[in-house]
Amino acid sequence: MYVLFEDSGKFKAEKIFSDADSTLQVESASGKRSKIKKNTVFFEFEQPEPSTLLEQAETLSQTLDIKFLWECAPQEEFQATEFAADYFGHEPNAIEKTALILALHSAPAYFHRKGRGLYRPAPPEILNAALAAIERKRLQEIQQKAWTDAMLNGELPPEIAAVAGSLLISPDKNTQEWKAFDAAVTQSGLSAEKLLLKLDAWPSALALHRYRFFSQHFPRGIELPPVTLGDFLEGLPLTDAKAYSVDDAGTIEIDDALSVTKLDDDRVRIGVHIATPGLAILRDNEFDQMARKRMSTVYMPGQKIPMLPHEFVERFSLQAGAERPTLSLYVEGSLSTGEIFHSETKLEKIVVQENLVQSDLDPHVTLEALENPDVDLPYGDWLRPLWQFSRKLSAKRDEVRGKPENNNRVEYTFDLQGPPDDPDSPINLIPRVRNAPLGLLTAEYMIMANSLWGGLLVQLGLPGIYRSQQAMRTRMSTHAAPHESIGVPQYIWSTSPLRRYVDLVNQWQILAAAQHGVSARLVAPFKPKDADLYAIIGAFDSQYTAWGDFQHTIERYWVLRWLQQQDIHQVEATFIKEDLVRFNNCPFTTRVGGLGTLERGQQLRLEICQIDELQLDVSCRLLDVLDPPAAA
Repeated sequence: MYVLFEDSGKFKAEKIFSDADSTLQVESASGKRSKIKKNTVFFEFEQPEPSTLLEQAETLSQTLDIKFLWECAPQEEFQATEFAADYFGHEPNAIEKTALILALHSAPAYFHRKGRGLYRPAPPEILNAALAAIERKRLQEIQQKAWTDAMLNGELPPEIAAVAGSLLISPDKNTQEWKAFDAAVTQSGLSAEKLLLKLDAWPSALALHRYRFFSQHFPRGIELPPVTLGDFLEGLPLTDAKAYSVDDAGTIEIDDALSVTKLDDDRVRIGVHIATPGLAILRDNEFDQMARKRMSTVYMPGQKIPMLPHEFVERFSLQAGAERPTLSLYVEGSLSTGEIFHSETKLEKIVVQENLVQSDLDPHVTLEALENPDVDLPYGDWLRPLWQFSRKLSAKRDEVRGKPENNNRVEYTFDLQGPPDDPDSPINLIPRVRNAPLGLLTAEYMIMANSLWGGLLVQLGLPGIYRSQQAMRTRMSTHAAPHESIGVPQYIWSTSPLRRYVDLVNQWQILAAAQHGVSARLVAPFKPKDADLYAIIGAFDSQYTAWGDFQHTIERYWVLRWLQQQDIHQVEATFIKEDLVRFNNCPFTTRVGGLGTLERGQQLRLEICQIDELQLDVSCRLLDVLDPPAAA
């Protein structure tokens, strides 16, 4: 005796091996035995063999007219085996009963299943709706296949082009367009990005990189609304300090300037003067909301997206010749020892003498010129005492660090001679050694200001956003801690308030300290244990990382364009570790297989075999291992 039953949604026919009260033990044609519940059984039969039954029933079920079955079926619930007798006009055999069950089961739009072998015809209105849905799905599948075939043939359907951006950023995987595109990706063997580039959904890899970033972070565009600012100079004393700023060419957000006054042969008074947008931006006002949304200026070759509206740059940037409010840190110290005798923070106004460009000065501001008063040096009266005192400050930090800083790595300025969204814009890479004297000098005074102002907040019990580094881990927090790699007891970001939100937050606290002294805790925007500071730290870390990642992405892209524009096919590189190397002629690192065992700093000659502007990488082949540099 055999039995037809259902197991995990499948119809099976097997031989009965044993019978119990509520279960059967059945045996398949292969000899495998299993236990089934009797309530899964449709009926028992003697003929034909199970395999024959299912094969012939399936063939017969294909000949049954589903629409006719629906028309002649009982209007109420019915048993399929009972309906089989009415349909065939005689006592049905096992094959006929099975065929009818298979036919009913295959047409859920016509027959709603109510239990084992129990069905009910769908009401006409429900059936019509179901059939319409089936037809829509059929047409959709035809359309999806047509779109997929078109993409595989190198054509971009307009419907896919219209949603190309969302297919990469935030795809709706329930849409026809996504399903067609996903099928094309799978069948082509290409990544989604490569397929869309191949189909000219974007004109270049640069356009795709930019779209991915701007659509995610600036979906409404990068323009800020115009703002109206009041006068913030009234009542501020005008300092007589002669200050100069030093920045890269093209910088318009001039946050800082330096002044120096010789009090005697050894004693100097040095001023670090910082722009004060914190006078107009107050916690939670409309300007604060603008700045907090962006958190930082975004930098990329040929373009930047400012954190603040241009009216703030016009009003607060330390442009030469104009009165500007400034938060000034004055330090009196010894040129011979670097000892700081006294420091003072003031809110005042200043007229910067000149806005100097570092690349113009670097060729003239050499170690020899700085340390030899007989050598002609532009702005020598300003630069030499600043340099002398900065070297003493640096040496004191080195004592704390236990070793001198290594700043001899070459950095590059990306000079883009054309639109930032045009891949054919010429790009120049201008090398700049990090330990160039003028760069070291300005960096030292920013470190001094950030450390001393952090100490001022600690002294007055004011919270701030500190950067610390301990055990090689750099983090931001609301309490002061040593920054080991810099070699200072505490460190905050406070010298770029036009460019970074964290600097702006710290400036509010420093302004309160400068204006109110020991009572600053009563009026400062942030009180101790203010939970909002933690929220700012988290948001800033996340957004600042995203901005930095994008800058790195676009810089790698323009390095690849530079290599192609310069028609460079061979490069010398420095081995770092494992298979990682750094090109010597541009800021680019990549991995090269088959290098073998090398020492760090080993010099290599590589052949550039292929450039991938989408993956932002190059494929290289080792040509030769050169002698290591003298100072690896």
